[in-house]
Amino acid sequence: MKFEDYKKKTDIELKSELEKLLKERFELRMQRGSGLNPKPHLFRVNKVSIARVKTILNGIKKNG
Repeated sequence: MKFEDYKKKTDIELKSELEKLLKERFELRMQRGSGLNPKPHLFRVNKVSIARVKTILNGIKKNG
């Protein structure tokens, strides 16, 4: 998703999205560890999405 799409979501929706992304990251790492080779670009896409969500959540926390 793009940054603007995340900005339109509520705090609760962002937290659930963050949980989903963290679970996806864990599954990617487990696949790589078990010998399966997931597509390498998915690691970066996932990492960037997590950073976007955390950035917005921190902005909400600071601004109230």
